[in-house]
Amino acid sequence: MAENFRLVKRHGEKMVRTLVLRADGTNCDEETAHAFRIAGSDVSVAHINELIQRKKTLEDFQIVAIPGGFAHGDDVASGKILANLIRYKLSGDFVKFIESGRLVIGICNGFQAIVKAGLLPAFGGFGKQEATLAANDGGYFIDKWVHLRHVNKGKCIFTKGMKNGIFVPINHGEGKFIAPPEIIRKLEENDQVVFTYKENPNGSMNSIAGICNTEGNVFGLMPHPEKFVSKYTHPFWTRDRSLPEEGDGLAIFRNAVSHAKKL
Repeated sequence: MAENFRLVKRHGEKMVRTLVLRADGTNCDEETAHAFRIAGSDVSVAHINELIQRKKTLEDFQIVAIPGGFAHGDDVASGKILANLIRYKLSGDFVKFIESGRLVIGICNGFQAIVKAGLLPAFGGFGKQEATLAANDGGYFIDKWVHLRHVNKGKCIFTKGMKNGIFVPINHGEGKFIAPPEIIRKLEENDQVVFTYKENPNGSMNSIAGICNTEGNVFGLMPHPEKFVSKYTHPFWTRDRSLPEEGDGLAIFRNAVSHAKKL
């Protein structure tokens, strides 16, 4: 498995390679790439058509990140067209990638896409949609900072060792996590709920803000950890001199890169 990975070497060390996968309407790709670079990864940003046309291949990477934005204008539903491209054009590639132990993270629109593509929670196998992200209870787009509880006991690779919750922004109109009661129960029993909202801003069932798959190597969340990797993007950084240099979100990217180095 690991011997098939093509790793870049820098100064004699193995370098983790991350692919930030964008589509028409993606707008958080550069922030996501920046977060992974700070965490120590070599990063490529590519359009999904480059994968479909085989100009790039997932085999060259250890991490795939699907960032936020409004892929394909969120026509039909948020992330649905991007989800269908993944499901019908790239499902074999993603299944092989995930089953080999490599990492996938979907943030906001990316979370919507991987849930609708059936990559999360994937109880019935990849490709079957078992949950969704629906319109916020208030019926409007939410743009604010929120406190998240970290409730995962250790399954999620991206949040291992995280003791406390995090403070990060949300920017979404369809962020309400919905699933049948049996799926919610399985997520909680299997330690696949990663983050919950302290104050539920969108009506998500059981306040769910982020989940992982059964192996912990696929992670999706509606909030934006890539938008808080430095204290200088904190809304109170000019007033709160006690803020550490690193923002709360950076730990997620550091965990991913650290794990990928062992593959």
